[in-house]
Amino acid sequence: MVSSRFAVSAVLAALFSSAAADLQIISPGGPNLWWVAQSINTLAWTCAESPFSTFTILVANAGQPAIAGGQAIIAIENNFDCSKTITADELNFPAGSGYTVQLANPLNNTDVYAVSQEFEIKPLGAAYPASSATPTLESTTGSSSATSTGSGSGTSTSPTTSATGNSAAGLKGSAAGIAAIAAAAFGVILA
Repeated sequence: MVSSRFAVSAVLAALFSSAAADLQIISPGGPNLWWVAQSINTLAWTCAESPFSTFTILVANAGQPAIAGGQAIIAIENNFDCSKTITADELNFPAGSGYTVQLANPLNNTDVYAVSQEFEIKPLGAAYPASSATPTLESTTGSSSATSTGSGSGTSTSPTTSATGNSAAGLKGSAAGIAAIAAAAFGVILA
């Protein structure tokens, strides 16, 4: 009986930890958050939900064979930074669409932790996304939306999601819900 209790608690703990740990790229990505070629740009991610302490930052584009698998622009980045300023030297890619950012294992770049939504690198001199532009965070349980109004020259963004999507708070709420179910199930098994 003890071994079955241990097995159930291990499964429930695994479910809880997988729901609580979710690394996502906030910016760039989607139609509203692009980068500008040969310029200073910002990369932001959900550091509070990440189970990884460090990762390599890669830029990939399936339409460009030279970087289809990803080209490292930052070898080792600390997760706790939550964002990184990408310099003009690091962003030496031609203007175009179909780009993604990948956060990967520093020892094995094929072990990708997170991938951004596709985004565009606009030509040198193009305007940055509007400061009111918001990302579209992907989730497995809901859909999110992004809106952008006006034009601007700032690079700051603030993540928001629709009522059906998952924000950081929503992910934590999901984890708390799974924890409650786990506690209830474990209590029933112990009884």
